[in-house]
This record gives sequence, structure tokens and C-alpha cells, in this order.
Amino acid sequence: MNENRLPANSINGNPAEEFLTARQNFWQILATVPPGRVTSYGRLAQLAGLGRGARVVARWLAQLPEGSSLPWHRVVNSRGQLSLSPESAAGAEQRRRLLGEGVLIVNHRVNMAHFGWPGSPEQPPDQSQELHE
Repeated sequence: MNENRLPANSINGNPAEEFLTARQNFWQILATVPPGRVTSYGRLAQLAGLGRGARVVARWLAQLPEGSSLPWHRVVNSRGQLSLSPESAAGAEQRRRLLGEGVLIVNHRVNMAHFGWPGSPEQPPDQSQELHE
């Protein structure tokens, strides 16, 4: 999906209304990602009806106001990698929050088979510290 285009499933042909509906769906889906789980930008886009709108999701997450209660930190790339630089304040905050929820991070990556949402992950390990190989 071109990130400047709206979803093809038009409700009433009103682009402004479709944009607001798509964005509201996105925020609602993001709010349901449970603690201790992560989802990818692309999966979040699909669930919100944005098709292949992973870049739109990334842009909207970057526009969240500081102090937002939405779980932005639970969104990673499709390979389970944390997209934010580990040296940045936001990257450090994402790691801190995920580790605090029991999400295991190994080499800046989350095991999507264990922690991916939605789905039925295997029982996650009870370790909650960052490991480096």
C-alpha cells in the first residue's frame, strides 16, 4: 500500500472519513496488544484494515504524543527486531518496558514464536533479562 493512500475498502467514498476510521481502528487494535506480547508493524496494519500499511503504522506510532498510554513499545518489525536504535532514548525505553513485561530480548530481537500476538505462543521463558551471544 502506498503510505499516502487509504485502504481500498471504501465505506462511503469520503477519503477524510475513511482516514479517520482507519486511524481509529489502528489505535483500538494497538490498545489491545497485551502486556508481555509483541506484534509487527505489518500485522498491526492488517488487523486495522490498512492492508500492507506497515509504513503508515510506523509513521503513526512516531506521531504519538509523549506520555501516551498506548503500548507503542509492543510493536517490532516482522523479524522480531526492535526497530528503534538501542542507543536512542526511545529505544532504551522500549527495551526497558518490554523487559519489565517479561519479554525476552536476545541480540535486539524478540522471539515471535514465543511472544508474538495475535496467536498462541509457546510458553515464554521465565527469564526477563537481555541476553547477548
